[in-house]
Amino acid sequence: MTDDKTKRDFRDRDRVAGDEEYEVGYFASKFGLTIPEVRELIKKHGNNRETLEREAEQLGKR
Repeated sequence: MTDDKTKRDFRDRDRVAGDEEYEVGYFASKFGLTIPEVRELIKKHGNNRETLEREAEQLGKR
């Protein structure tokens, strides 16, 4: 069965997949953090992208 291209859902965009290396790497490079720092943020704050971006900006300013 093929995918129905008319059903588009972007629920996944508001989460950071901590188990996907490419996504963690992108997030780390976007905010000038290391991969372990990003994984620690995900562990501490969950995978909500808005929360992680706010915390990453604060961490990057230190």
